[in-house]
Amino acid sequence: MYQTADTVALSVEVRYRLHQIHVNVVRVSTKFVFGCVEYIVWSTDSVIEMSLCCSISVLLKFVLHTTVAGLLILIVGLPLLIIVARNYCRKQRESLPKDGGFCVGFFHPYCNAGGGGERVLWCAVKAMQARYAHVKIVVYTGDSDATPKDILKLAEQRFNIKLIAPVQFVYLRRRRWVEADMYPYFTLLGQSLGSIVLGAEALAAFVPDLYIDTMGYAFTLPIFKLIGGCNVACYVHYPTITGDMLRRVSGRVIAHNNHPYVARSPFLTAGKLLYYRLFAWLYGWVGRCSDIVMVNSSWTEEHISDLWQCSLKTHRVYPPCDVEELKQIPLLSEGSNSQNGAEHEEMLKRPNDFNKKTNLIKIVSVGQFRPEKDHPLQLRAMHELRQLVSEDVWDNIMLVFVGSCRNKEDQDRVRDMQDLCKHLSLENNVQFRVNINYDELKRELQEGMIGLHAMWNEHFGIGVVECMAAGLIMVAHRSGGPLMDIIVESEGSQNGFLATDEADYAMAIATILKLSPHARKIIRDAARASVDRFSVEEFEKGFLRVIHPFSHRMCTET
Repeated sequence: MYQTADTVALSVEVRYRLHQIHVNVVRVSTKFVFGCVEYIVWSTDSVIEMSLCCSISVLLKFVLHTTVAGLLILIVGLPLLIIVARNYCRKQRESLPKDGGFCVGFFHPYCNAGGGGERVLWCAVKAMQARYAHVKIVVYTGDSDATPKDILKLAEQRFNIKLIAPVQFVYLRRRRWVEADMYPYFTLLGQSLGSIVLGAEALAAFVPDLYIDTMGYAFTLPIFKLIGGCNVACYVHYPTITGDMLRRVSGRVIAHNNHPYVARSPFLTAGKLLYYRLFAWLYGWVGRCSDIVMVNSSWTEEHISDLWQCSLKTHRVYPPCDVEELKQIPLLSEGSNSQNGAEHEEMLKRPNDFNKKTNLIKIVSVGQFRPEKDHPLQLRAMHELRQLVSEDVWDNIMLVFVGSCRNKEDQDRVRDMQDLCKHLSLENNVQFRVNINYDELKRELQEGMIGLHAMWNEHFGIGVVECMAAGLIMVAHRSGGPLMDIIVESEGSQNGFLATDEADYAMAIATILKLSPHARKIIRDAARASVDRFSVEEFEKGFLRVIHPFSHRMCTET
């Protein structure tokens, strides 16, 4: 194609301009890349310098900014989240068919454990079903390995409780969050915060009209109250923290919840005291969210009133004990009322007179295999007892531990106690009866003469009451419920014995063995007469009396 000189000149000019643009782009790109590299190197050097020099000002700025951001999230984000969640819960509750009734949710993540707390749960459920025909009962449980049929079957076998109507189980998948082994340090706080997660899962699964915590997870109360908009109640078996715990830490006493390395250090002790006091304040705040507070003993009532500052809405409702059936058990180990002390000393050498069925002087200890039950103290007491009785008597003494294991930790604890038996040369005088059914429990109580319980500050002591109802002479720790509500040592009305350490326990047992059968029968009769106020019937009356104002209002609203 023919091009003029002007066209050629223009083409050359264009190519030159494009070349210049390309060169500039390359130059700028190169500068940018080197600039980035230089910045990265500078930043790296700065970080290294900061890490090496530990610049306090930079760290303080970082902490300050993080704190401000956290506070902004709490002040702005948390209320919005609560409003949205509360609206969701309200719609969920309104969508449920009422049929003239109301819904009650029982929060009990370990409802299949088979302990005294579970007896409270199932007696409360049965009482609600008997009183209110249209009530819907929901149980929040973490026992994902058990079917509803298995759970109800165990309740019937272990407690002789058969429900009137079916209940709905809501299975919680995050129960691991409330287990102690998840938090080797700051266990109380960790479990309490974990219970918030578990409570949120429960609320998201089902929104009841009335929420009742029957296991002591107080930090779930504001979740259901403030977010769920539910009426809230709780049955407190044992305060999560008490003034006694603070005093033990302050006194630097070594215990299962106060490690030796903490007790021996004044600095760690001071830090733990601060932590306990802050936690006690939080515990009091969440507890005050409850509309109804039920406690199981005078001891628990005293501590809860002190911590929660809500004495006007706190009610003492003794836990249900199957005293009526246990009181019908004949006393196989009774002897003749005409024997005097000298004749009885001779009878000690003839154990057949003590127990015609087993030829044993049986001492029964009833309680879950948990660390606070202090089974090792009972074993040490047996070791002390051996020094106080003759070999003929000792050869016929048998301590029987009856209790349930909740998990692997409890099973390991039983194995540890079996090892301790061997260490103390007690293996021929101790038996372990784990997870036995109700009929087997009655048989053990029937064959027993003495009951043993060693927990310090036991909140109530269902096992203590059951042993007394069955006719055993009880030796319990001089603290908590046994001291304040159950056992009386006054002359003329004595129904048992109290002890503090292994020497006291051994002396009390030796004293019982030296009593004449007539003297023992007087104590047994007094014990059986004193337990009627702890019956299932009395519990149902007290529980329904406390719950009635709220349940009546909900029935009226529906």
